[in-house]
Amino acid sequence: DLMSPHDWSIASTSIADAYGFTSVPHLRDLAITGPYNPTGVSETPSREALFTCRPTSSASERPCAESILRRLTTQAFRRPVSDNDLAPYMGLYDDRAEVDGFEIGVRTGLQGILASPDFVFRLELVPPSGVEPGETYRIRDIDLASRMSFFLWSTPPDEELISLANEGRLSEEGVLEGQLRRMLADPKAESLSTRFAAQWLRLEDLETVKPDRLMFPDYHEQLKDALRRETELFFNSIVVEDRSVFDLFTADYTFMNERLAKHYGVMGVTGEAFRRVSYPDETRRGLLGHGSILTLTSHAGRTSPVLRGKWVMEVLMGTPPPPPPPGVPTLEETEGAVDGRELTTAERMALHRKSPSCNSCHRFMDPIGLALDNFDVTGQWRIRENGNLVDAATEFYDGTPMANPSDLRDALLRRPTPLLRNFIKNMMAYGLGRRIEYFDMPAVRKIERQAEAEDYRISAIILGVVRSQAFQMRRMAVAEDTELGR
Repeated sequence: DLMSPHDWSIASTSIADAYGFTSVPHLRDLAITGPYNPTGVSETPSREALFTCRPTSSASERPCAESILRRLTTQAFRRPVSDNDLAPYMGLYDDRAEVDGFEIGVRTGLQGILASPDFVFRLELVPPSGVEPGETYRIRDIDLASRMSFFLWSTPPDEELISLANEGRLSEEGVLEGQLRRMLADPKAESLSTRFAAQWLRLEDLETVKPDRLMFPDYHEQLKDALRRETELFFNSIVVEDRSVFDLFTADYTFMNERLAKHYGVMGVTGEAFRRVSYPDETRRGLLGHGSILTLTSHAGRTSPVLRGKWVMEVLMGTPPPPPPPGVPTLEETEGAVDGRELTTAERMALHRKSPSCNSCHRFMDPIGLALDNFDVTGQWRIRENGNLVDAATEFYDGTPMANPSDLRDALLRRPTPLLRNFIKNMMAYGLGRRIEYFDMPAVRKIERQAEAEDYRISAIILGVVRSQAFQMRRMAVAEDTELGR
């Protein structure tokens, strides 16, 4: 009985922004807390993974605890640990186990491990000697294993990586490539989509866009989650199937469940599970047809060719436009009616571009966004706006005529180098954990040439990043003079 006050309680909390407007009563908010009277700690997979041994007597408690904490320390620090490394955590165990018993002692030791800088930070040891300040050196194989694992899996390295690193074989060319392909085939490589792709494509911005509920009553939290999941699964398929990077722009398939298929107007998809679906026509192809991208580049009550054009230039092309000059009127200031007719987005944009200071940037951004204007705020296809036919006819900055998303894709792919190099730069920045600088560009161009020989498969780009000097080497820090006045 969920309503029993003795075991459970029900409280109201928002789990969705809106489910649309309907006269049919429905449940919107539900949270369940409890139970309040536990009778003990249940055996769970996490406890089984933690307690790999059980003491059978008081004399066996400390050896068992040492075995557990040594294994956990090795995993947490991502390297073999010495007795000196383990000593502080065994000290924590001893202090608490004497008073509260074996399990509390192990828990206290684990708390110390998780608070250690060796766990919180990815520390890489410098060579003990032979490297002068300012010189570069090759990192240890154990540090290379950690870099690879966090790059591809967003987790510490597994036993196979650590074992090869301890043997000093991981950096060997054949071994390195074999391990990389093993890691890409592992389900944990989905973190490239949920973390790298989500950061690169700015999917977190979906949380900040709240489409107007009166204008878009069918947009709700579950649909938002489905839009994001579609993009994640799509990117993951590029990785798993080792497809060309350019398939991100041209692929004729995506992943949908029933809710998302209904939103897109695609028939024949039922159930909550996502499945691969081929597009029935060329309306949607690649990322530019994804509702997640189209929604996060819109305002609550209208589409935004400026935001969409700016997103394509920044995220896909790597050529961000300059910030607007001060005193520029917003697009809302150009809204209104002419002869009793509401202006379309294209007409408002034309008025907005009359200022020379605005036109200098908008002539690049606006055509890109206007070519996508048949997609509304939530990514649904439309042919009318404010009762008028949507006019998406425009010209790319090089004069190429465009009238729909397909034309935009063709215009972008006519010059593929900026798209490819920008993808490599973003992938490399994610792998290195820092921004790409001018001195990294030779490596970017080298990866580009290597990828061309492999038909631009994504594995060739990832392998190029891992092989790069920036990924496998470090520069010895130069001591700075910290004296006052200098």
